[in-house]
Amino acid sequence: MKQPLQKLIASRYGGRDIPVALVLPDGGRVPLSKTPEINIYARTWNGLRALASPELGRLARAYVHNDIDFTGEARRVLGIAEALVGTVVHGRDRATARLKHWWHAARGNRANIQHHYDVSNAFYRMWLDERMVYSCAYFKTPSDTLEQAQAQKLDHICRKLLLKPGESLLDIGCGWGGLIFWAAQHYGVKASGITLSQNQFDHVRAKIAELGLTDSVDVRLLDYIDLPEDRRYDKIASIGMFEHVGIANYPRYFGKIYRILEPGGLAMNHGITQNRVGVDSLGSGVGEFVEEYVFPGGQLAHVSRVIQGLGAEGLELIDAEALREHYASTLWHWVDRLEANADAARREVGEEKFRIWRIYLAGSAHSFDRGWLSLFQLLVGKPLPDGSLAHPLTRDYMYAG
Repeated sequence: MKQPLQKLIASRYGGRDIPVALVLPDGGRVPLSKTPEINIYARTWNGLRALASPELGRLARAYVHNDIDFTGEARRVLGIAEALVGTVVHGRDRATARLKHWWHAARGNRANIQHHYDVSNAFYRMWLDERMVYSCAYFKTPSDTLEQAQAQKLDHICRKLLLKPGESLLDIGCGWGGLIFWAAQHYGVKASGITLSQNQFDHVRAKIAELGLTDSVDVRLLDYIDLPEDRRYDKIASIGMFEHVGIANYPRYFGKIYRILEPGGLAMNHGITQNRVGVDSLGSGVGEFVEEYVFPGGQLAHVSRVIQGLGAEGLELIDAEALREHYASTLWHWVDRLEANADAARREVGEEKFRIWRIYLAGSAHSFDRGWLSLFQLLVGKPLPDGSLAHPLTRDYMYAG
């Protein structure tokens, strides 16, 4: 079987001038161009099979299990991997979509969130910014540091929500508390956060005490579904949590936001979207890889489907801002930091989990660069009984000073 696989690889890639050399399990080296930039090693015959019939998801699995490896940075390898695969078609058949919805419902939000976030706070700290903000940053210039861009993102959200001293703010899926701390310290609001991650909850609770914010910030280990509806908030934010909701749960999610938002109040939904209408999975096996290894229960839709979902529950869209390029930049910052701390990361979470996160973050960055995914900040409001919704006539207030 070995010799036919080698011949298949030679015939598949012959004449395509891909800047890579394939190193086979027996040590043989097959350059695919006159000037290869990196080596891709087939460590096992399973790795060789993956290269003989490549999909992005199959190559990612082979890398995670050390069936293949590569030299150089993940940023360059992702582009070469796509060249190896050729055409990437996105989509999902209806049967698979129904199975995904069943899996989301059967597994449950808490298990899905804990699988993704309860890896290790120390691990996340190696590649996130100093506030541990795990969502798309906001770059005013290409030279902004990650710390600058994340602070700019937090402030951008607060400006859009028109936060005022004494108002109540709820952050659904508050992560490690970046937004609620920023809003309390810089805008004087009473900020509440909820999360399903025990690690995040413990971190935020300790940070509240450390910063002396017990009178203005609180956190609960709670699913948004279980938020009591006898308490309303002036402003609500959901930043980087929406991907966990699931399309079938849009009525429950946006309905909950509508019911706990004060009339006249504003809410921000900041989440990843598909860039193709009618598609809910990245192609070439990428969606299946992410579902299995990183992000169980995650589901993405085109922004038009999201807007339809929030509008159906009575929320009025005020502003939509696409941040695709910003998230690509954010993710590459994370990849660079993770690779710079590779040895420490391996010690913290092990070789396999390090590989999972390296290829996941790099693959996500590549997906935003290629325009397969986008990210939208959707600012919405709950109109007053007379239909009015007070907000500035222009966007100037979002960028003042």
